[in-house]
Amino acid sequence: MKNNKIIVKRLGLMLAISSPSGAGKTSIARELVKTDQFINMSISVTTRAPRSSEKEGHDYYFVNDEKFNEYEKKGEFLEYAKVFNNRYGTLKKPVMNNIKNGVDTIFDIDWQGTQALREVSSHNIASIFILPPSTKDLEYRLRKRGQDSPEEVTRRMSEASAEITHWAEYDYVVINYNLEESINNVRSILNAERLKRERQVGLTDLVRKIIID
Repeated sequence: MKNNKIIVKRLGLMLAISSPSGAGKTSIARELVKTDQFINMSISVTTRAPRSSEKEGHDYYFVNDEKFNEYEKKGEFLEYAKVFNNRYGTLKKPVMNNIKNGVDTIFDIDWQGTQALREVSSHNIASIFILPPSTKDLEYRLRKRGQDSPEEVTRRMSEASAEITHWAEYDYVVINYNLEESINNVRSILNAERLKRERQVGLTDLVRKIIID
């Protein structure tokens, strides 16, 4: 007897997570990548200087303006934007390969980047906005992490309100009262998105076979 088993494969998705700086999006994204073998972190190309804790090829690909312009002219970016006087871009090829191979890509990006991704490939993206419980809590987190100067913290706080005004453009909103709880909420969203009908290749053939059998 022939084995006519139909395999349903899943397309990968782009999971965009945004928040004002310090609200927790990077911690959430990194934990998902650490604990889930089917999702990769998108590593952006940036003209920003690396922080002391950042590593080339792990956190970002650090390039000069000339190299960034070269990528842009060749159309190699899926999206790119200017943030805080620095430029950031996502290379197209690795993300498209992930989608084809059933691997998700998580994006730690701002609202501009999320908007650009949606314009390029709206059916492949799910977006989440992470809100802080309060302005005071956000400022406390920024100062506690010790990555920025007092002047930089002040500047980031001044930009936070503008970032937060874009929350309604996202598919999901998670208020980060507790990091572990927020990670679990984002993980639940990811699992639900993976089960969407349009992301399961071969589902129509399987259902047809079930009906016939």
